[in-house]
Amino acid sequence: MNRTAERWVVLDVGETLIDETRIWSAWADALGIPRLTFLAGLGATLARGGDYRDVFALFSAEDWDQHAPDVEARHGGFRPEDLYPDALRALDALRAGGYRLAIVANQPATRHDQLEALGVRADVMAMSEAMGVAKPASAFYARITELTGAEPGHIAYVGDRVDNDVIPALAAGMRPVWIRRGPWGIIQELPPDVRPAVVVDSLDELVERIGEVWD
Repeated sequence: MNRTAERWVVLDVGETLIDETRIWSAWADALGIPRLTFLAGLGATLARGGDYRDVFALFSAEDWDQHAPDVEARHGGFRPEDLYPDALRALDALRAGGYRLAIVANQPATRHDQLEALGVRADVMAMSEAMGVAKPASAFYARITELTGAEPGHIAYVGDRVDNDVIPALAAGMRPVWIRRGPWGIIQELPPDVRPAVVVDSLDELVERIGEVWD
């Protein structure tokens, strides 16, 4: 039996597979805020340890959720240019290496079909809206073990956020991989007592170092 046959690599979507620049730009446009100003405000909010929703209060847009349909219309769903260049080739390489693949993330249910239309393939794919549970809840990570049928220690969870991905995956007994790209990946810092299995800057690097996850 292939020694990696029962090992799963489970990936987040935003800033792991998908560059979210367009969706954040759509929010800026819908709210009538210059894109650079809005993105700077998002970065400042995250640097202070705030939740992404706090950026709307910064611009006195407390009714931000009412703009969601407009934002989705402007965004139009995931497009090929939203995929990070290493996304598909990394999935192919991991699959060729004998790893089982899952994509489980905090996303609207519609993103499932959009990802498949972009050529994203996995043994398991599930979005939080469809599951009825979202990160960082422990139930989200319990759902991953149910969907994959794997023991937590056989699962590497790959994501860009320390708070939503690394810490709760570690608490669930999984092997977190922190991918440092996107605003959260660059701005957030690891607490002194939190040690991911691996820290990478790209999915290409993950492919090269995947064996270290279980060392």
